[in-house]
Amino acid sequence: MRKALHSVITGTGSCIPARIVSNDAFIDSAFFDGNGQRLDKPGAEIVERFAQITDIRERRYAEDHQVASDLALLAAQDLFASCPTADPEQLDYILVAHNFGDITADNRRSDFVPSLAARVKHRLGIQNPHCVAYDLPFGCPGWLQGVIQADYYLRSGDAKRVLVIGAETLSRVCDPHDRDSMIYSDGAGAVLLEARETADTDTATGLPEGILAHSSRSDTVQAALLLRMATSRNPAYTGTELFLQMEGRKLYEYALKTVPQAIKDCLEKAGLQVADMSRLIIHQANGKMDEAILKRLYALAGDAPAPADIMPMTISWLGNSSVATIPTLLDLLAKGQLEGYSITPGEVLVFASVGAGMNCNAVVYRVPEAVNA
Repeated sequence: MRKALHSVITGTGSCIPARIVSNDAFIDSAFFDGNGQRLDKPGAEIVERFAQITDIRERRYAEDHQVASDLALLAAQDLFASCPTADPEQLDYILVAHNFGDITADNRRSDFVPSLAARVKHRLGIQNPHCVAYDLPFGCPGWLQGVIQADYYLRSGDAKRVLVIGAETLSRVCDPHDRDSMIYSDGAGAVLLEARETADTDTATGLPEGILAHSSRSDTVQAALLLRMATSRNPAYTGTELFLQMEGRKLYEYALKTVPQAIKDCLEKAGLQVADMSRLIIHQANGKMDEAILKRLYALAGDAPAPADIMPMTISWLGNSSVATIPTLLDLLAKGQLEGYSITPGEVLVFASVGAGMNCNAVVYRVPEAVNA
């Protein structure tokens, strides 16, 4: 039987900040719309409506002394603690996906030098000069894009082990006068991918192990500015700082149009159908939006309604931590820490994300064995 290199996940880790911020923390906030008009509804009503639309009831914020690279380091350390046989010195690449660099609690200016990946390598104490560390800004799909880049390195034979981390502190860049600020949170997640020589196909399923297919797209002409940096929605604000803002309705429409088709196309690229998907691990952007994406996906496939447990969710209690949502969710699944869910060898997992750019990507992955083994 012919052998080939495939990229497999051999370890996971995450950093879920301990600081819990409930929706009640926003009841007294002064929110303004895009025209600078203050919302006249009671704060409790605004917050409850937000929860109904997004499913978010609480989120996690980093401690004041922490920055994104701190969270990235903690996720990496958690991974290596879970995989005691993994040696950081044997890494060929460290890729850190983020969008805003390190931002301190008292200064919103982004710090990108040195790169977050270089900071993580430095603090891990890795001496190997051939372990290349660099960052990847690609919006919320950045971590998954890092996985895609790692797959190219690994299947080419140029690398054997790649650490891919997603870390972000969105709480530092959101406008406190924008309702959308309640969406954002902080966190980090990491995976270790390794090149494994396995049979091109499994005799029982006809499928190889590891990453089976991936796809990406960037719709910049039509949608580049749906997520952007801008001044505060509060017209009385006189500072020069920029905050993350989005065109929520248009972003929703873009995601609903592109993500289901991207998932279906990626599955077909792997020689599979939507019915072959065991689990959809999707970017935790907005609970209701993700549910709509899942419904549209099954409609495109002409299949029956999606199984109730096919799309595990964490957004209700972790919020949207951008590049960290998928690897954090994966780590919880891999370690059996998400009630009612587990990962079983042979399952076909589909990862999908969408975000600033606008960018969208998907990865189809067949579980070869329990991760963190």
